Formats: sequence, structure tokens, C-alpha cells
Amino acid sequence: MKKVETINAPIAVGPYSQALIAGEFVFCSGQIGIDPKTNELVEGIEKQTKRVMNNLKAVLKMANGGFENVVKTEIFLTDINDFTTVNEIYGSFFVNDPKPARQTVVVAKLPKNALIEISC
Repeated sequence: MKKVETINAPIAVGPYSQALIAGEFVFCSGQIGIDPKTNELVEGIEKQTKRVMNNLKAVLKMANGGFENVVKTEIFLTDINDFTTVNEIYGSFFVNDPKPARQTVVVAKLPKNALIEISC
């Protein structure tokens, strides 16, 4: 296994890696809407979703990949009413077919009171 780390995504604040490469696969840890330049959570579901996707994009790039290589994603929301907004923004990052498999679940709470977390 090889650790993937980039300054263009928030650093891991616990006992985990931003991502790991295992064989030909990259496993990205969940990202929340923290701006890596300020280490602060951005406000609102739109900004958090865009930040999450850009954080994942940076990690994938460091692993020599991109969204076109993603097989599956997991989305965690604190409010199901944000589903349509998240879906629109998320979809704008996955422009190639086939789109990845996905699950979306609602959770009671996320780290730092984030509104969304996505892993892939």
C-alpha cells in the first residue's frame, strides 16, 4: 500500500490517511467541506458540496486519477432536503459515463457539524 497526501485537501486530523493506493485501486477517505488553505469549514450546503468535491479531486489527482476513474461514492447528509442541491453539484463533477455507483444516507451528525461528507 502507498499513502496519498496532498496540501490541496485538508490534512488528516485523526488516525487515517487522505487516501491509500492498493494495487490499481485508490481508496479516498471521506471529505467534509474544510478549505485546506484556512482549515475552516465553509458555510452552506452548496459551498460545502463544492469544497468536498474539490478536496476529493485534489486527492485523486495526487494519486494520478480523476473523477473519470471513480467506481463508487458514498454520500452522507445531515438533511435529506439537501439531496437535490447536492445531486446537481455532484453531477457537475462527474461528466463522463459511466457514472459511479453511489449510495446516499442521512446521518444524525458529521464531524465539525458539517452538512455533507463524501468518500470514494
